[in-house]
Amino acid sequence: MDRFTVPTRYWHALDDGRVQCDVCPRACKLHDGQRGLCFVRERQGDGIVLTSYGRSSGFCVDPVEKKPLNHFLPGSSIFSFGTAGCNLACRFCQNWDISKSREIDTLADAASPEAIAAAAKSLGCRSVAFTYNDPTIFLEYASDVADACHDVGLQAVAVTAGYICPEPRADFYAHLEGANVDLKGFTEDFYRHVCGGGLAAVLDTLEYLKHETSVWFELTTLLIPGLNDSDSELDAMTSWVVEHLGPDVPMHFTAFHPDFKMLDRLPTLPDTLSRARRIALANGVRHAYTGNVHDVDGQSTYCPACGARVIERDWYVVGAYRLDDTGHCQVCGTQLPGVFDGSPGGWGARRRPVTIGRVAREDAR
Repeated sequence: MDRFTVPTRYWHALDDGRVQCDVCPRACKLHDGQRGLCFVRERQGDGIVLTSYGRSSGFCVDPVEKKPLNHFLPGSSIFSFGTAGCNLACRFCQNWDISKSREIDTLADAASPEAIAAAAKSLGCRSVAFTYNDPTIFLEYASDVADACHDVGLQAVAVTAGYICPEPRADFYAHLEGANVDLKGFTEDFYRHVCGGGLAAVLDTLEYLKHETSVWFELTTLLIPGLNDSDSELDAMTSWVVEHLGPDVPMHFTAFHPDFKMLDRLPTLPDTLSRARRIALANGVRHAYTGNVHDVDGQSTYCPACGARVIERDWYVVGAYRLDDTGHCQVCGTQLPGVFDGSPGGWGARRRPVTIGRVAREDAR
């Protein structure tokens, strides 16, 4: 077993000699030497190991709004990284070169949890994001990184599809302060035939996050023309969110572009995103956003009490800001939902690729 391979907890032996992975509802049943669909969890001997601990497909400093998170330390920078593989099989995956990788050489950068936390701190980030591929499949590594971040005063965020079983879910989210969950559609048919998963498990995760944790989370739906963008589906989705999660959970409707195995679909029109936002607002969602387009009105945050524009945004750039340090509207005093701590950051739309070793050398000068 090499230094990037570690034992895991969430599995059990079956009577037929196979071992079942219990991290996600896919429940991969493995013979010795087999890997699950995620690619990074493998049966070795009598158990299942994680083969990507301490290895990443790359590190980058992003605006937190890119995750997207609009109510979590606005304007700040977030240290982002992922590994390889995924436990879903979305035909439209926008990060398929990472999430669908079957080459361990994709994991070109190596870093311990402590090195990641130190690099993020030295670069002025306020949080670290597990993103690009789903952290569910590397939860042991992500959890250790989150703990190392807490030790230096940083927060931890997961960008995830929420396709995870209850026991590992409780373990993983206990390490986090924030999450963006991809609610990919609102029918079992879409999840089954387009994503290779199931909707019910994702909805269960969302209710768990809302009612059993203090994790701040926002939702993202990539709208694909003709597949998950009908008025009826958007009406059902947004009504469910208000009824089961409440009106304060932000929803992001983002634009699809043809990629991976879905090159035959047209890009999403801006009008589709605006229509989805209108449906959400009409159903009681207080904070609905458009994404991947220029739309200041659809990307800005408004006070739900007085209607004042309290955070102006254009793509990932924060403009006029009318909240106090704890997130109260400066016009009427209403507390906005989210994580607000001090004045907004000024990171803007920059994206800075990072090499951990280089950061350490520069920081030592």
